[in-house]
Amino acid sequence: MNDSPLIAVTGPTGSGKSDLALSLAQEFQGEVVNCDSVQVYRYLEIGTAKLCLSDRRGIPHHLLDFVDPDELFTAGDYSRLGRAALAAISGRHRVPIVCGGTGFYLRALLNGLFEGPGRDEELRRRLLGREASRPGALHRILSRLDPPSASRIHANDATKLLRALEVRLLTRRPLSTLFQQGREGLRGFDTLRLCLNPPRDELYRKLDARAQAMFDSPGIVEEMRSILALGFPATAKPFASIGYAQALKLMNGECTREEAVEETQRQTRQYAKRQWTWFRRESGLVWLEGFGSDPAVRERAADLVRSHIARD
Repeated sequence: MNDSPLIAVTGPTGSGKSDLALSLAQEFQGEVVNCDSVQVYRYLEIGTAKLCLSDRRGIPHHLLDFVDPDELFTAGDYSRLGRAALAAISGRHRVPIVCGGTGFYLRALLNGLFEGPGRDEELRRRLLGREASRPGALHRILSRLDPPSASRIHANDATKLLRALEVRLLTRRPLSTLFQQGREGLRGFDTLRLCLNPPRDELYRKLDARAQAMFDSPGIVEEMRSILALGFPATAKPFASIGYAQALKLMNGECTREEAVEETQRQTRQYAKRQWTWFRRESGLVWLEGFGSDPAVRERAADLVRSHIARD
């Protein structure tokens, strides 16, 4: 039996992934599977640029808007639930279209994850205490113990740094080595991976405008207040993401609105740059030059999907 077709649409933030995924889903009887690590959370709409229900064109979306902000959700959870969603969509004789820019989630879905040690809360507490007293300590320690992993993790990404150090200290082996072992790749699917590559300057202008609009009233600050009013703690993991972290600082009087906007713009551009770097290291991607809303890009993508499905 031939493998079922699977389409992945990825690329940097703001590149039009959702536009392209919806276009392909409409043409090829597809359903969309979210691959954005922050869009999985409920209530976070403005800062994640999450499509509202009316903008989804009646196309089913999966793994979107279904986790409370204070719930723990890992790449392993995403891989498990994502594979179940792919199987269900294919079982309905429809085409699953994975859409999002979280490269680690996409890798976990397609390539699998190793079974690492469980969380050690006491170790994490000590490591976070070190980071609090000496900012940058987590990245410096990881650079000494596991240089390959440190080179791939941003110095401010405390979540990933914690996990890499946790694995290294508990197993006495580096995450970069263990990650290559014990993984089970996705079976039963033939995957076409499309990656958008818009002009950098044009994307940066678009991202700057989006960040500015996020802080217009009513905007992300009002959204943040409404979420906190539901009883979720300001320390919840998704509130450390770009936009929400700056909204919290503004609410706490730690910065001005202008400073919040400028910091959000800067960090969003840096995030897009890191995404480009990540995807350039991935093999098997088909690069599409332009935004997902460009007619020429949509036509090229449709041709590729058409050939891919015919092959299967």
